[in-house]
Amino acid sequence: MQAFTTHTGIVAPLDRANVDTDAIIPKQYLKSVKRTGFGPNAFDDWRYLEPGEPGMDHSQRTKNPDFILNQPPYDQSTILLARTNFGCGSSREHAVWALTDFGFRVVIAPSFADIFFNNSFKTGLLPIALPEEVVDQLFREVAADKGYQLTVDLEKQQIIKPDGSVIPFEVDAFRRHCLLEGLDDIGLTLQHAADIRAYESRRQQTAPWLFLDKQA
Repeated sequence: MQAFTTHTGIVAPLDRANVDTDAIIPKQYLKSVKRTGFGPNAFDDWRYLEPGEPGMDHSQRTKNPDFILNQPPYDQSTILLARTNFGCGSSREHAVWALTDFGFRVVIAPSFADIFFNNSFKTGLLPIALPEEVVDQLFREVAADKGYQLTVDLEKQQIIKPDGSVIPFEVDAFRRHCLLEGLDDIGLTLQHAADIRAYESRRQQTAPWLFLDKQA
């Protein structure tokens, strides 16, 4: 998993509440269990004018010119600004994979669905919950400045605005550690690889019958 320390990027304003995971990545694209390749289908139904199916050449589909992520410079954005209850709906991890594969490193919203929120940290996406009035102000500032950028400093737990002012945010200490170190669940387990190998070696000596199939 890519570590997250400090990130500066263009903010894309997605001015919609209750954006569910089926909107983020429609169900027909859930057949793959790889974490990559979902970026072209992020927000698929909003992003393209024709319906899409797996295996299609998406470069040949007509993009919806009214959708914010099809408009420059937001097609290069890496920070998503959204409204309440972002990521609601089904628990599909593919929603987070689609956002990260598009290029997003941060999602800022007043609130998130719990499962989406938890899945984000396991994939290197930083979800930041801020008070609704702070998010409202960010929407106003983004609307007034096309190409508006923010800097997110996870170590200091701060968002730095273009004028230098700072917005503090909270994040669980353990999740913060994992993001800073680039550790997903597998990475956390591999930190104990030597202990695991030592245990298996001892177990093979004390209970050899458990390993007969492996020896054969």
